[in-house]
Amino acid sequence: MELIDAKTLEQLGARVEDARGYLHVADKADELARLDEETARPGFWDDTAHAQAVSKKAGNLRDTLREFADAEQLLADAQAAFELADEDEAFAAEASEACGKLSTMLDALELSSWFTGPFDEGDAILTVNPGQGGLEANDWADMLFKMYSHYVEDKPGWKLQVLDITYAEGIGIDRATIQVEGRNAYGMLRSEIGVHRLVRISPTDAKARRHTTFASVELLPVLPDDIEVDLDPNDVRVDVFRASGPGGQCVNTTDSAVRLTHVPTGIVVTCQNQKSQLQNKEAAFRVLKAKLYELEEQKRQAEIDELRGERMENSFGSQIRNYVLYPYQMVKDLRSNYETGNVDAVLGGDIEEFVVAYHKWRASQ
Repeated sequence: MELIDAKTLEQLGARVEDARGYLHVADKADELARLDEETARPGFWDDTAHAQAVSKKAGNLRDTLREFADAEQLLADAQAAFELADEDEAFAAEASEACGKLSTMLDALELSSWFTGPFDEGDAILTVNPGQGGLEANDWADMLFKMYSHYVEDKPGWKLQVLDITYAEGIGIDRATIQVEGRNAYGMLRSEIGVHRLVRISPTDAKARRHTTFASVELLPVLPDDIEVDLDPNDVRVDVFRASGPGGQCVNTTDSAVRLTHVPTGIVVTCQNQKSQLQNKEAAFRVLKAKLYELEEQKRQAEIDELRGERMENSFGSQIRNYVLYPYQMVKDLRSNYETGNVDAVLGGDIEEFVVAYHKWRASQ
């Protein structure tokens, strides 16, 4: 282990003070005190949706304040060990270990501070769709779906809920939608919006030729209950059908799957992976609400850009990352330029470095 010097310790101390500023620690402490006071009032849980939103907000604030307090404590431990290092070499190693942990913690706090959007701290709805290319595209969409599933399942504090998955004939999927629950889920996963390109020897090609195929990733926020969306139930056609699994095999014997069609816009949402028709219907309306909100936001942004004389970039339709399995192995993000040759790890869900690299690039723009 490399031993630290006084300059390194001083730089870490400056980073801790910087974190106090960009995290707005004093403001967050005041806001948490106000929310705690609100939760203690009689009748707070009478409005369950509002109470849950307040409790979640308070939990996020409490987590941030605790993490900053842990960073301060690590700095104090490192400083104390460094002062005793001249008397005992064991303290030098202890100081270096504390500094390593502190540096990693400060990196995470800095990343978290970039999520300032209205929904960045909340949950997300992620959908994978195959591009053109038949079975090859269906298989690639399935590979991406599994990659994101592993990523979410391996991330501490995050949970995965499959809302809808439609299997293709043969191999792969026609579509998959998951809800990701966890702190900063929407903010973090915004790095994945767009078109993902795969280059490989196709397992479906009898002549073993190289194929290029595409799949797209869409991301929506799970909207808080206090967000108003113009959704008239009379404009929504509700159809129920029997949920099915791979190969069309029925996964239950009741018509529990739900398809919503928003007649004015033509938006269609399906959900079939919940335990009951009611749960599927609630999940489908959650996705529909998010899609309608996004549609209104896009219209507003288009009007602003038109007034400014600007053209809005459609990030969803742009290629963001290449996954090359043949003739060499490499995954490269075309925005941050971050790349790795460990393709198996990436497809196994190890995409944290790509997510972080994207947000560092975005913050630098």
